[in-house]
Amino acid sequence: MSPLRTARRWVDRYRREGLTGLARKERADKDKRKLTPALQQLIEGLALRRPRLSTATIHRQVAEAARKLGHAVIGKLEPALLTLAHEGSKAYSEAFDLVHRREADAPNAIWQADHSELDILVKDADGTARRPWLTIILDDYSRAVAAYFLSFAAPSAIQTALALRQAIWRKPQAGWHVCGIPQVLYTDHGSDFTSRHIEQVAADLKIWLIFSGVARLRGRGKIERFFDSLSQVLLSRLPGYARTQADRKAVLTLPELSGEIETYLIGEYLVTPHSTTGQAPQARWEAGGFLPQMPDSLERLDLLLLTVARTRRVQQDGIRFMGMRYIDPTLAAYVGEEVVLRYDPRDVAEIRVFHQGRFLCRAICQELAGATVPLRDIVSARNRRRRELRQTLVDRQRVVDSLLEAKRWDAGEKTPAAEAPRSVPSAVKLKRYACDE
Repeated sequence: MSPLRTARRWVDRYRREGLTGLARKERADKDKRKLTPALQQLIEGLALRRPRLSTATIHRQVAEAARKLGHAVIGKLEPALLTLAHEGSKAYSEAFDLVHRREADAPNAIWQADHSELDILVKDADGTARRPWLTIILDDYSRAVAAYFLSFAAPSAIQTALALRQAIWRKPQAGWHVCGIPQVLYTDHGSDFTSRHIEQVAADLKIWLIFSGVARLRGRGKIERFFDSLSQVLLSRLPGYARTQADRKAVLTLPELSGEIETYLIGEYLVTPHSTTGQAPQARWEAGGFLPQMPDSLERLDLLLLTVARTRRVQQDGIRFMGMRYIDPTLAAYVGEEVVLRYDPRDVAEIRVFHQGRFLCRAICQELAGATVPLRDIVSARNRRRRELRQTLVDRQRVVDSLLEAKRWDAGEKTPAAEAPRSVPSAVKLKRYACDE
């Protein structure tokens, strides 16, 4: 039908019936169309094929009846059935599986841990604009943040360990009281959470590690919502946050952003009633006089959580590590010995030194620490070590002499004075020429 004829037909309808005449009229056979079971099953079977067939293709394959009725049949198929057929079991599980959501019944019963690359640009040490990574540990029961760790590096086991260190130990900041050893640590399947180091830490602290399904966010909605709230409430009001990459400009440094996050956590998030619990996270965590289980000491916690570096040999001028020199008077007694180093990546001004599993000292890098080891301490330690070694040599020599002396008497040897003098043969003169006498 040509456009001109259609226009004339609409004008005729308008003259006869007004605007009502231009309204689309329903089919007389609406909801009365019948389809044989065999044809309906054929249409459904084609609609569930993989790869997915268009309605037009199905129309062509089931002839004239399918071209008229196919779309209606497909539209009546269950969404769950279509999802399973076209997108697979994973998409079906995410959209239609019945989920049991476990809720913690007390503080520190379940902690959740996760990482997120923040949608904000900050300046690194070279002034380059970069997006930092944020690690968060969240108490499931109270929704209180137990720890955070900010870094430019991608998520790793050390970041998780450092966040756990802050989460477990008492905070120096007033108003942030969340601490203790959790019963359960719930994470995803990232390599930073499934590392042998984290497994060993969990075994030593008697923490039960539980991992979510691979590539599934299910069960981690609480911590995901926290990241969303952080972005919307805090980051959106800071410089460097923008909708488009072109509008962004790095202004803050990483320490400055860390300070902003800490201020937000303590001053706003922990004291504001949560939309789900109706209580402020800090107040809910403290309710009922809850007393957390704590490790024996911070030193023991550090032994479990801090990175264990490769062994190093103590040199005469200290320990060389990461291109820097670390020194302490205690090392004077271990020159030439192999030691194990533990360190906090956030503060490499000092390292912890262990020898055969025993803590020796905290060696410092004078260029970074802003502190110095006086020369007199070095000289004193060096001389003391030298005296100790000399005394050891004297003691060992005395033992050797006494043992050798006892052996001579046991063998019945005579003293050198009682021995008869031995005759020494005169030297024999060799003839070198025939005329020699």
